[in-house]
Amino acid sequence: MEAKEQQLMELLGLTARTLTHLTAAMTSMSFELLRSDDEVTRNAGRRMIDRMATISGELDGHWELIGNMTGVQVGQEEVETITEIQLLGPPPVVPFSS
Repeated sequence: MEAKEQQLMELLGLTARTLTHLTAAMTSMSFELLRSDDEVTRNAGRRMIDRMATISGELDGHWELIGNMTGVQVGQEEVETITEIQLLGPPPVVPFSS
């Protein structure tokens, strides 16, 4: 395989991995919306979860294609997931001085 083809396959893999992380983050946020007391917010969370499920299914096709091209089958469920970082409190207020 030529170097340029190898680079393109690597780029495709990185792009699919990024989209997988983005989908997971958006889905996580959508589940948080479901905890809201506001019905409109909960409904928005449900709709977003449905959309993310569709995107996730399409990403399965990406991972299958990448596996066919590289000879290494990796499902999106095997992609290392991002680590959630929680804010422990509000950020400190920095006084504005002019």
